[in-house]
Amino acid sequence: MALKISMGQYFAAESPIHRLDPRAKVVAGLAVMVSVFFIHTPAQLALGLVAMLGVVVLAHIPARKVVESIRPLVFVLLLLSLFNLFLVNTGEVLWTAGPLRITTDSLRAAWLYSLRLVVGVIAAALIMLTTTPSRLTDAFDAMLAPLSRLGLPGHELAMVFSLMLRFIPTLVDEASAIMDAQTSRGGALGEGSPIKRVRAVIPVLVALLASSLHHANDLSRALDARCYEGGAARSHWHPLRMRGADWLALLLVVVYFVTIVLWG
Repeated sequence: MALKISMGQYFAAESPIHRLDPRAKVVAGLAVMVSVFFIHTPAQLALGLVAMLGVVVLAHIPARKVVESIRPLVFVLLLLSLFNLFLVNTGEVLWTAGPLRITTDSLRAAWLYSLRLVVGVIAAALIMLTTTPSRLTDAFDAMLAPLSRLGLPGHELAMVFSLMLRFIPTLVDEASAIMDAQTSRGGALGEGSPIKRVRAVIPVLVALLASSLHHANDLSRALDARCYEGGAARSHWHPLRMRGADWLALLLVVVYFVTIVLWG
């Protein structure tokens, strides 16, 4: 049973977005994600989607790859849309059935507030698709360096983030192997009622948790064997340097953010 998860996988390409400093991409991505909460009109939503489409084109990433990256979150967005559809009670009533009713405001919130999150999800996916885990780790390490000067574990937080990204493919492979083993033993993971399917997944989750703890224990032993020290000063083979293109990208993001806020 193949288990495909594309979220967080790097897509190698030669593009202006790939060449940007990872710190600039992280700051720009966070700014776009925050701007999502200022989108309240269809015009703002159209601007956000067009901007993300432009970045995808500049990054030379196939649209299919971007769709595969955000596919795991589609169910969450649909669920959010249903909540907005039936829980927003303001506006003119369009349809009612007992305690359920759909109004003009709930219909608008159902599609607008769900689609605006797509802008933030695409921004997060583009950061992962255009930046290697090592470069992301360097970016977070540099951005969290002030915390280390205050006595907080800035480097350790960046390392945890790096390990999380690196273990995603490993855990996916482990989950696929466990599901294949369960299927070969007669476990019906995709058959029966929804309750039976949920119960069939529980043994997979338990085995995956045990495997994750095993990997974490092996990793801690490897770090101890190499005398790893989190606070030790380290140099980089490719030190991060902000260039003119990075500052230009940040300027464009500032213009986009201000336009979204003022347009609302």
